[in-house]
Amino acid sequence: MENEENPEDFAQILARLKSEYDVSDSEIARRTGISVSSVNTWVHRKRTPRIEAIRTLAKTFPKFTEKELSDAAGRAAPGPLSPDRTARLLSYFEQLTEEQQELQEIQIKAVVDSNHRGRS
Repeated sequence: MENEENPEDFAQILARLKSEYDVSDSEIARRTGISVSSVNTWVHRKRTPRIEAIRTLAKTFPKFTEKELSDAAGRAAPGPLSPDRTARLLSYFEQLTEEQQELQEIQIKAVVDSNHRGRS
């Protein structure tokens, strides 16, 4: 289990998930559509999953939240995005010039990338 002094890493949380759901690496892969080789790299601490895989794991194995899995993977968990917020942001974006849209896309990607660096 996690504590502030010794937080759980992704391999540890994955071991708990496997025990809790009584599943193997192959079964995780089958249920999520993620390759067995990817799951295996997580188990052996060679890599941590991307946020898309974390989301899929959280949806498939709901006893483990996206935040909990993200923390263990050393990734910042994305904030919630309601349909209203999605529509509002898209509306703002549609009002920008093409050049402004391109600049905003570059900035957003840089922020997303910074969430993934230096934490895993």
